[in-house]
Amino acid sequence: MMRILILNGPNLNLLGTREPEIYGSETLADIDVYCLKIGKELGADMSSAQSNHEGELVDLIQKAIGECDGIIINAGAYTHTSVAIHDALRAFPGKVIELHISNPHQRESFRHKSFIAPLADAVILGLGTEGYELAIKAMIDSLKTI
Repeated sequence: MMRILILNGPNLNLLGTREPEIYGSETLADIDVYCLKIGKELGADMSSAQSNHEGELVDLIQKAIGECDGIIINAGAYTHTSVAIHDALRAFPGKVIELHISNPHQRESFRHKSFIAPLADAVILGLGTEGYELAIKAMIDSLKTI
């Protein structure tokens, strides 16, 4: 069975209340329940985690080495600042999909640079929380071809 980890970075625990005009009204708990359901229906063993702490996200990526086939990561603001997350993902041998609820290119210029995109097999931007389902389906399809 394919094993996929969904990682969410800083402030994503505030989904549903933080800037709903940008991020929508769904909570991270709502997204997690839906993602686990979709993954199971499609034959994947799903897990998810969220942290506001860069080092904890690095630890989770490192722990996924040898345990997971793919990582879907919404690193939030760390996307634009974290060489540590970049390096951890570089060491991960599986597939990586970078995901963002909003489109960072339509926002402040400091959000236009991603330290994750150069390592990602795919990037999903600006499709709201539906991007999670698309990322799961894309990840499963790409893992089936290995």
